[in-house]
Amino acid sequence: MNAKTPGFNVIGQLAALRRYALSLVRNPDDAEDLVHDALVKAYERQGTFRTGANVRNWLMSILHNAHVDRLRQRRSMQRRHDGAAEIAETAIPASQDHSVRLTQLRDAFFTLPEEQRAALHLVAIEELSYQEAATALGIPVGTLMSRVARARERLRTFEQSGPSATVTHLRIVGGTGDDQQ
Repeated sequence: MNAKTPGFNVIGQLAALRRYALSLVRNPDDAEDLVHDALVKAYERQGTFRTGANVRNWLMSILHNAHVDRLRQRRSMQRRHDGAAEIAETAIPASQDHSVRLTQLRDAFFTLPEEQRAALHLVAIEELSYQEAATALGIPVGTLMSRVARARERLRTFEQSGPSATVTHLRIVGGTGDDQQ
């Protein structure tokens, strides 16, 4: 369906869409975002618009469904955050050594070259498959696998080197090193 088709006047419906979106979300900025999302969806689905149908009703339906989708996403995210908060409240804080080591590992992750860091993040943190991550990055799967392998090897080397190899400005004060009893 072409936007120039008679009866498919999206521009003429913008004011009504904005009013409806504002009544749903009660915030002008969020309403504009909602209208934008609805128009993008309408553009993507313009082939489903039946010639002779009421474009206003069709667009209002898309806007309403976009709003419902946003509400569901927010509720889902809130449930995940609440679940994470419950776990965090029951978790025992890491020891200082462990906390320092995790900070060092995080810093090592951020020193990886950008392409390795992006590949490892998508696979290890976001849990995308190699194919999904390769598609997201627009690279062949083999290239992604190579980047992930190189990133993991660099982090493994860092982990095996221990904290003394990366933090040379710290030294142990006190004790003899023979703290075994």
